[in-house]
Amino acid sequence: MTTLYGITNCDAVKKARTWLSENHIDYEFVDFKKSPPDEALIKSWLKDIDLAVLLNKRGTTWRKLSSEQQASAATQEGAIKLMVENPSLIKRPVLNHSGHNQVGFQAASYQETFSK
Repeated sequence: MTTLYGITNCDAVKKARTWLSENHIDYEFVDFKKSPPDEALIKSWLKDIDLAVLLNKRGTTWRKLSSEQQASAATQEGAIKLMVENPSLIKRPVLNHSGHNQVGFQAASYQETFSK
C-alpha cells in the first residue's frame, strides 16, 4: 500500500503524483486541507523522518507564526502540535510505502524506493 500526503496545489506534490502515475504505481492521495494529519500520524512519520526535515521552516506559514509559536517548535511535542494545527508547516509530499516514510520529491529517491 502506498499513500502520498500533501496539498493539491504544491509543485512537489504535483511532481510526485505525476511520477507515480507515469510509473503505474497505485497510490492513495490524502490532501492535508481535507484530511489534516493527527498527532499519531505525524509521530509515525517521525520514526523515519527527522523533525528538522519534516517541519518546514522555509515557507510563508512558518514566517506568519508569532515568535512564541516558533519557539514552541524547539521541542518535538511543540513542533507536532504546530503541525497538527497548521498542516502547511509539513514539508511535502510525505510518502508512505510498505511502512517506510520519506519526505520531499526526487525522482531518483522514488525510483530507489519502488525498485526494492
